[in-house]
Amino acid sequence: MIQELINTAVAAREKAYAPYSGFRVGAALLTEGGKVYNGCNVENASYGLTCCAERAAVFKAVSEGDTKFKAIAVISDTEDFCTPCGACRQVLAEFGGDINVIMCNNRKEFLEQKVSQLLPGYFTLTPAAGNTTLKG
Repeated sequence: MIQELINTAVAAREKAYAPYSGFRVGAALLTEGGKVYNGCNVENASYGLTCCAERAAVFKAVSEGDTKFKAIAVISDTEDFCTPCGACRQVLAEFGGDINVIMCNNRKEFLEQKVSQLLPGYFTLTPAAGNTTLKG
């Protein structure tokens, strides 16, 4: 399953819109139900408006009603292992610290860690009374 996620992330990376940095990233997110959502980074001239591949995949899944995740694979064009930025780590942590993060290099070699290892002590907030949308 890991290799399938990596291959899906590679295909997503090819769709990345990165005209400013040239740093193309692809992600493949596996749900507990076995569905896979992909995402790529989409840059903007105003860098703060850029969306990372990991968040694109998460937002796509959530918009389709999936909020329970098992793993995410992330790959770029570099020789270094592609690690999620802090914002992506926090977004992933929102859906559980036990999500496996598969960080790949351009040779499809990978390292695997839990979100909780990448972002220990991540921020959490109890949902408002009666609001169960964060529970999935």
